[in-house]
Amino acid sequence: MFITFEGIEGCGKTTQAKLLYQWLIDRGKETILTREPGGTPSAEELREFILREREEDFPPFSELCLYIAARGFHVENLIRPALKEGSFVICDRFSDSTLAYQGFGRGIDVDLIEKMNGEATGGLKPNLTFLIDLPVEVAFERLKGKKKDRLEMESLEFHRKVREGFLKIAEKEKDRVVVIDGRKSVDEIFNEVVKEVQRRLGAL
Repeated sequence: MFITFEGIEGCGKTTQAKLLYQWLIDRGKETILTREPGGTPSAEELREFILREREEDFPPFSELCLYIAARGFHVENLIRPALKEGSFVICDRFSDSTLAYQGFGRGIDVDLIEKMNGEATGGLKPNLTFLIDLPVEVAFERLKGKKKDRLEMESLEFHRKVREGFLKIAEKEKDRVVVIDGRKSVDEIFNEVVKEVQRRLGAL
């Protein structure tokens, strides 16, 4: 099963991905925890390039192409082989993030992004996605004092558009995307995650 966690910066998705990974490992399930951009050596190099603060303008389409390239490395060399071997794959961000950030946030045509995602992944989509939804103001409060990458330094308005994009994706794909209130405690959120995983897979 391919499970992804999505949401704006500071929503707590990385924590939940790690908790679910450990929960599955504790139950004897072959599981891989990975992230985007990244996950393989080449994709991690692209991650560092994408997220590093820089002086020159970063054209939105160039940004999109780099994310898509990193995803291609990731799917081909890690995700698809792991799924083929019967492992669970848990990924901190995947193609929904590209739609939300580069589509709704940057204003690039969503149909174009979906086509590029399809080419990079060979049509691979998550079986289940958890969207940890959080108001942007709350997320930014959580990020105070943290060293921010290039995307975390974007404006509140940009992140509001991204959040709205995630919610639109969830509305469109209700069978796949489960929305959880990110204002709840870590334990409350994780209990909802586990209940949904068990509902889909039966008792583990």
